[in-house]
Amino acid sequence: MVLLSAPLTSAAGNDIKLPILGDSSSGIISKQQEYQLGRTWLKVFRSRVQEFDDPLMQDYFENLIYNLATYSELEDPRLELIIVNNPSMNAFAVPGGIVGIHTGIFAFAENEDQMVSVLAHELAHLSQRHFARGVEARRSSTALSLAGLLAGLVLAATVGGDAGMAAMAATQAMTLENQLRYSRSNEKEADRFGLRTMEKSGRDPGAVGDMFETMLKRVRYAGDRAPEFLLTHPVTEKRIADARGRAMSSSMRHYPDNSDYYLLQARALIAMTKNPKTNIKRFNKKLEANTQQRDAASYGLALSHLQNGNIEAARRLMVPLLKKDPDHQIYNYTAIELDMADKKYSEALNKLAFLLRRNPGNYPLLSLQAETLWLDHQYEEASLALTGLARSRNQDPMVWYRLAEVRGLAGNISGVHEARAEYFILVGAFALAREQLGLAQKLVTPDFKRSSIVRQRLRDVIEMEEKANRL
Repeated sequence: MVLLSAPLTSAAGNDIKLPILGDSSSGIISKQQEYQLGRTWLKVFRSRVQEFDDPLMQDYFENLIYNLATYSELEDPRLELIIVNNPSMNAFAVPGGIVGIHTGIFAFAENEDQMVSVLAHELAHLSQRHFARGVEARRSSTALSLAGLLAGLVLAATVGGDAGMAAMAATQAMTLENQLRYSRSNEKEADRFGLRTMEKSGRDPGAVGDMFETMLKRVRYAGDRAPEFLLTHPVTEKRIADARGRAMSSSMRHYPDNSDYYLLQARALIAMTKNPKTNIKRFNKKLEANTQQRDAASYGLALSHLQNGNIEAARRLMVPLLKKDPDHQIYNYTAIELDMADKKYSEALNKLAFLLRRNPGNYPLLSLQAETLWLDHQYEEASLALTGLARSRNQDPMVWYRLAEVRGLAGNISGVHEARAEYFILVGAFALAREQLGLAQKLVTPDFKRSSIVRQRLRDVIEMEEKANRL
């Protein structure tokens, strides 16, 4: 049995040479260079930052961001979403179509449109290519490195707090200008295009000003430091007034609220709070206060009891929710989570089979199915399920990580090495990927077809590494 020892590796950073941008000979960065730079950054980021692993939330945000993108000015449809479980309010966009979100955004956004306003703003930075334009504007006075961008975003994602901000301030002093901070003209342009995206997608444009106001109020009354988003996207009273002024003509309409947002908000709040008793108190208090989002509060309380190991209490809370809306994906997903926690794997698999017949290809359900098969020691079946997921989500490192582990349990050692290689590719550890493919090559030599596939993949890795070094 060969297993991956950890989902992240510090070795990844040693395999990628981060490029220097904006030197006197570079000229304006092409869209393809921008894409390659972003994917290089993403590999390094993933080697150092643990992504939040919740298929339900990943699916929610992916659907949201792709829907928004269709109404934006973004030309390149290749987007990659990363979620970090961090209580700070932050979101960021990296050249090449990468959008990052902290779970802390749920603690600030009072409704889905407020959260969407932040995502629309980040998409606007991408569509208007503010990073590349900024590099060109500053290239005569300073050399900009992708490492500076990486350092700031990694610190914001992993450290947060005063230490993270102090480190970012030091980086700012060294580079003369914070590379995460766009110019005022960039911010105005992103505000304008983000608002346009909100309007075209049928969202409340008034949520833009509301979201900024919510963040400023939180700082003003709590005496807390400004959220990372405000540090990298400075907000003034004038900016809020401008946003409200632009939205005035459209904000008189009625905009429907999405109840799913509050359910995902509950999941995020629980993920950010490690103490289940604190979560139980939180959602009991919401129910006692007769909150308008009573179903979401009951759902959050059920998740809190599940977190505390009280499965029966969680089931009692889920029964009326499922009775009220038996087809609701989030409720059904959590009902299966309860079966898994109670080791009722047959019941979980039966429910999953029924739901997947109605929703074939559904990522959260397929992920639950693979995990349930794994827990039920059906390793071959789990391996098949994860192999299917790896085909449809071949840029998701955690899918490859799980596939490597379950193949080891199933005794497929060559398959372990191949899956580990794909994982290492996605976190930029090209040397480790080559090593894994070399081990796989030795094991599949008698099989001409598989041997050819592994040899080709090895050539692909060498080419990827050479491209990364040339950037």
